[in-house]
Amino acid sequence: MIKPSTQTRLETQLDALDTILSGATPAALAARPASGAWSAHEHLAHLARHHAAFLERLRQVAAEDAPRFARYRAEEDPEWPAWSALPMSEVLSRLRGTRAEIVRWTAALSDADAGRVGVHPLFGEQSIGEMLEFFLVHEGHHLYVVMTRLGEARKSASGSSPQSPASSPRP
Repeated sequence: MIKPSTQTRLETQLDALDTILSGATPAALAARPASGAWSAHEHLAHLARHHAAFLERLRQVAAEDAPRFARYRAEEDPEWPAWSALPMSEVLSRLRGTRAEIVRWTAALSDADAGRVGVHPLFGEQSIGEMLEFFLVHEGHHLYVVMTRLGEARKSASGSSPQSPASSPRP
């Protein structure tokens, strides 16, 4: 079974993109931190690619008995370079389009089908409902990083010294 709260988050979590991306410039989206870690654009491209890979896995779980999956790593994905090079408009179009497909697909599942499992190398057997929970937490992490990357880029552009979220004073 897929919990109603999980389905609701699946349907609405990406709504945060409107707020996160508000006022973002192409330069801010492309800016990498001094560490060389991914830019906001690359994080969003990763989410779009991960959506496509995740939908393939969901379909595999529905069709096979307990398929085993390797951990998804963009660096090991031969399609990643093409996805990371997409223009932001195409990244967002693919992200939202594939998300709509995932929402439709999961909403149509019976409880029995939602209970089918795939085997993750770290988490072991996960039902489709549990896979969705992990998917949403993973996505939330990347949305948070996109938001912080854009905040850092805005501060840098304004001449202020950005603070990392971990070193920011707490209220």
